[in-house]
Amino acid sequence: MHNYEVTFIVDPVLSGDEIKATEKTYSNLLKDEGCNIVHLDEMGLKQLTYPINKRSSGIYYCIEFNGTPAGATIPKMELAFRRDERIMRFLTIKLDKYGIKYNDDKRNGLIGKSKKAKKADEKEKVAAKVAPVKAAPAAAKAEAPKAEATAEDLTKIEGIGPKIADALNKGGVTTFAGLAGMDAQAVRDILDKAESNFAAHDPATWPQQADLAANGKWDELKTLQDELDGGKVVSSEEE
Repeated sequence: MHNYEVTFIVDPVLSGDEIKATEKTYSNLLKDEGCNIVHLDEMGLKQLTYPINKRSSGIYYCIEFNGTPAGATIPKMELAFRRDERIMRFLTIKLDKYGIKYNDDKRNGLIGKSKKAKKADEKEKVAAKVAPVKAAPAAAKAEAPKAEATAEDLTKIEGIGPKIADALNKGGVTTFAGLAGMDAQAVRDILDKAESNFAAHDPATWPQQADLAANGKWDELKTLQDELDGGKVVSSEEE
């Protein structure tokens, strides 16, 4: 039985439901072909090394799978990837025993830790098995919540309010760089799919503004926004 790993990038302008449906398409394809899915890694939105189809970011998924017929399944799966307009790129590799162990260690949190940290973890596990269970002190402090990564504030782009920012987030656009990598029509497609009516809003300058924000050029962004009206370019006739 051979193990394989396929990584694919989904177009970020799709809605959240469409992105999830894309992942399900290929998970189900593998299952239908008799393969066993070892692990599905939803890696989320990541920056691309270079633009693809005018996109600077994409939604990453990685599926590790195995099964006797897996080798025969790969050509069928890769043909489906090539025909699917939702897929920006994909890569399938065969895992040897070292690759399988690496993935397993990574899932168990062993990759990236020093030898001392690993030994400390092992000691804690052993101690947890043999130590008697004790009631927590009443005055014990609650564990501090872990900080969660948050999306960038797209309302800093003139023309984007809280409702539009929410619609863009739901469409997979959560960063200035992600918005900068899109064209106006791609942004318009997201707005058209939103529940609210944003037909009156013109996203023509949003990618340009977002590019300046993504690169920390706030003074240049301010200068540009001073020339805009509600995010739109002011024509000489309107002036």
